[in-house]
Amino acid sequence: MKKTKWLISFVAVAVLILSACGSMGAKKDVNHGNNYTDQLQNIQDKGEMTIGIMGTYAPYNFMGKDHQYTGFDVDIAKEIAKRMNVKAKFVAQDFSGLIPGLQKGKFDALVSQVTITDERKRAIDFSDPYITNEVKAIVKADNTNIKSVNDFKGKTIGVGLGTNDETYLRNDLMPKVGDFKINTYDDVITTLKDLDAGRIDATINNVYALKPIVEKNGYKIKAVGDAIKADKAAVAVKKGNPKLVKAINKALEDMKNDGTYKKIFVKWFGEEPPAE
Repeated sequence: MKKTKWLISFVAVAVLILSACGSMGAKKDVNHGNNYTDQLQNIQDKGEMTIGIMGTYAPYNFMGKDHQYTGFDVDIAKEIAKRMNVKAKFVAQDFSGLIPGLQKGKFDALVSQVTITDERKRAIDFSDPYITNEVKAIVKADNTNIKSVNDFKGKTIGVGLGTNDETYLRNDLMPKVGDFKINTYDDVITTLKDLDAGRIDATINNVYALKPIVEKNGYKIKAVGDAIKADKAAVAVKKGNPKLVKAINKALEDMKNDGTYKKIFVKWFGEEPPAE
């Protein structure tokens, strides 16, 4: 009888162990072997969402006169957080450090004009795009030698370090038009200062981003040529958080449906968002 009870107990323990192992295995399989954490639940538990931004990229995200971050990205991020019943906490970082910081858990999400690219999609996940930006070549107002990016050969071109624009210059444009020198910068303001001072011949960026800086500093610059490309920016999150991506997409969709997105767009760009 004792032997029978011992055998039953042994089988019961074995079943529990196997069940636990089976559960762990399924969890690992679902998440492709990554250590899974429910980031959405973590955000809701702590009551705030840590948002990574550059903080120097007006009118998208920058420090306002009240020493609080403001801008288009900031308003979008605040609205997303509000619709997830949490507060948005903004942490500024050079753009080149945003994605590594996201991967290390420094941020819950990036809302800082992170353009969707195939290369980035292998490292991080994206929400649906929330804005499309057209990029153009920018030169000094009295420059008559550069009429488009096709005239960049032999010139010195400034661009944001680690940005999608830097990748475009190195991988797409340079092989097409010929070699040119690339100077990289951590922020747009310094790039435009060097352009205005003649230390670089041109830069590429979107007109929305340059407008407030040019107006404030009186730089004599102009956009030339047709739009080089149209970049779609989205909210970036750490790889493997489908619940968080779904919640962000729901917030963005609701914002567009109830007119909140249009209101934010007009506030910062002075015009209605283009039709999708």
